[in-house]
Amino acid sequence: MRARSVEFLFHTRWTVPSLLSLTALAILCAAGASASSQPAGGPDTPQAAAPQAYRESIAVTLVSFEMVPVPGGTVTLDGKTATVNPFFIGRTEVTWDLYDVFALRLDEPKDRGGADAIARPSQPYGAPDYGWGHAGFPVISVARAAAAGFCEWLSMKTGKRYRLPTETEWAHAAALATGGKPLTAERRDALSWHRGNAEARTHPVGTKSADALGLFDLFGNAAEWVTTSDGRLATRGGSYRDPADTLGPGARAVQTESWNERDPQLPKSRWWLSDGPFVGFRVVREMGRGENPR
Repeated sequence: MRARSVEFLFHTRWTVPSLLSLTALAILCAAGASASSQPAGGPDTPQAAAPQAYRESIAVTLVSFEMVPVPGGTVTLDGKTATVNPFFIGRTEVTWDLYDVFALRLDEPKDRGGADAIARPSQPYGAPDYGWGHAGFPVISVARAAAAGFCEWLSMKTGKRYRLPTETEWAHAAALATGGKPLTAERRDALSWHRGNAEARTHPVGTKSADALGLFDLFGNAAEWVTTSDGRLATRGGSYRDPADTLGPGARAVQTESWNERDPQLPKSRWWLSDGPFVGFRVVREMGRGENPR
């Protein structure tokens, strides 16, 4: 902050001592103003602004998605306490609008040969959206390998590293999403699509209330793939087919053969789950330097 210059327009004759006194007073005032503008903690304390949610667009398309900052902290999982660094997480589950750009190569010129460095999904067995709805709905019936492949493609398209959340990150975000309050039956109805209100299908993202982090459908609607420490194929949060009282930070399911039972291919598709219309995913991104919340 720069001290204002002040012009004195008095007609009184000033003596030298009084002028010196005024000069000293002006210097002291300016010094005080300068000192008061220093950031709290001293001049060497970094004052990084708190990270903000941002919207990412996919080039040559009209598709975009929003990412929300999650502060770091600690979380206890399986009896072990872990430290979680700050990260960004998708405000909603990945939608068909976004996944179709990847799966159907909508980001490529039509006259291109169709080959690039990123593998794309094969044709699914049947309709993976089950006819429930497409635009604005969460992508479903995707295998974890497909979700990971999507993240690789998204990273290449945007120049930022997107990936699936680790189970620890997801659990940390889920704990914050509750706002430290119990998930009562009323809150679950407000926040999530579950067996009692979903009519046995998924619904468009963002049609329930946002949670304490500003996320939608973290619990219910589509269960979400995570990366586990032991390599098991697991989802978190629960889905539309689960009872309301089972949804929440502790909801977890491990893939079984029944999730891809009807796929007639041998070997079965690595991209699609013929019997997994309850499985989707959400992306995260690590925070770079200068993005960490205070």
